[in-house]
Amino acid sequence: MKDTAVYGIATVVPRLFSFILNPLYVMPGVMDMEKFAQVSINFSWLVFFNVILSYGMETSFFRFYNTEDKKDVVSTTTISLFWSSLAFLVLGLVFRGGFAWALKTDVEYMPYIVWVLVLDALTIAPFSKLRADSRPLYYAVVKIGSVCCNVLLNFFFLLFLPKLANAHPGSIWDDLFTRDFQVGYVFVANVISSLFALLLLIPLYFKISWHFNKTLWKRMMNYSIPVMFAGIAFAINEVFDRPLLSYMHVAKDDIAKYSACYKLALFMTLFTTAFRLGIEPFFFSHASKDNARQTYATITKYFVILGSVILLGVVVFADVLKYILVPTASYWEGMKIVPIIVLANLCLGIYTNLSVWYKLADRTKMGAYISGIGAVITILFNIALIPVWGYMGSAIATLSAYGTMMLVSYIIGAKYYPIPYDVKTMGTYMALAIVLSSISFYVPVLRHTYVFGVVALLGFIFFVYRNEKNTLLKLVKK
Repeated sequence: MKDTAVYGIATVVPRLFSFILNPLYVMPGVMDMEKFAQVSINFSWLVFFNVILSYGMETSFFRFYNTEDKKDVVSTTTISLFWSSLAFLVLGLVFRGGFAWALKTDVEYMPYIVWVLVLDALTIAPFSKLRADSRPLYYAVVKIGSVCCNVLLNFFFLLFLPKLANAHPGSIWDDLFTRDFQVGYVFVANVISSLFALLLLIPLYFKISWHFNKTLWKRMMNYSIPVMFAGIAFAINEVFDRPLLSYMHVAKDDIAKYSACYKLALFMTLFTTAFRLGIEPFFFSHASKDNARQTYATITKYFVILGSVILLGVVVFADVLKYILVPTASYWEGMKIVPIIVLANLCLGIYTNLSVWYKLADRTKMGAYISGIGAVITILFNIALIPVWGYMGSAIATLSAYGTMMLVSYIIGAKYYPIPYDVKTMGTYMALAIVLSSISFYVPVLRHTYVFGVVALLGFIFFVYRNEKNTLLKLVKK
């Protein structure tokens, strides 16, 4: 929990800053729905290609860092990612027209997209080294600094630069300003902020030995390639719905509404991401302990408890939170996806905890298979449901994919790496949270009065406290 709290600050603060951009993008006069949809689709592709450019080396780094020569692991990982990133940079710029056609985006944005991907890939090894060496402050400064830079540049380019250019024609501001280039400005800001992060991490590049251990690299690649395929499947599950909506000719306005209201899963995403950053190194370092499996079971139980509280809280106050994250009423039609998406992200977080079995048992291929099942469900359900329910079909597909992955991982993990999960207790908390949140959101009279929702949330928290009082008091004392 201490590690989760430390890395949580380094994760939550940047995410909170970045989510400030959602209200900016949907602000009337900043960009229209079509441009916002294009930004959402392009960022989905960024997530997808980030996985390919990292090709599982981050997870492989942690797997070998505690068992092999640490200097060799650091230098081999860094060199591998450096040259692969450079190769992608050349290919991406030379064939940018083909990439733009395949991604259904304007070719003028491709150089920015390529540079963002390459710069982000070059920070993977330094960030991994900071996490492995327990240097959270350095990690936090770089993460928070980069995101602050990105947010400030977005506000400058999209909000202040147009006003300065209009107020001072013929000035330097007018020369900097390009009309109808809002999507491009978003990516220019990302390029600069990614470069800023890399510059802060450059000192770590000068501290490595630059010795490439070919034998170690082959072993790391054997471990990481299945992780990459699992990551690709994960990316499909997480963000491929936006490109699919576009490929299936859903109106850009509907894609914009879906993408904007999807952001209300912020709080669950923050919780699961912070938890993953803190717990992944712990899983590997604790694997040799006698009580490791019981510890994993306890961690997962309290993850489900906290996640269930967040699920209920977000759904109960969704109509309040929309004024913060989606303040423009023309996007609110998409609010109906919020309970489904928040629950889907909780299932994803549970799956992340359950996935410890295949990482510790060196069966990373199983992770790829399970994520592959989720990806197939995502694609098939989107293709089947989008023509019937539009973007609501995409939300249902996301929940179906993550829920299936969670169940499949639990069933297979029980065979290969049995962990004594308290399934009955976890299931009770989760089911209760789902029922209460569904009633509070989908019953119109109860939704708009908030009385039922607030009572349900307080009652649920009291129910958790009554059942988990002894353990919670011990944690507070520590």
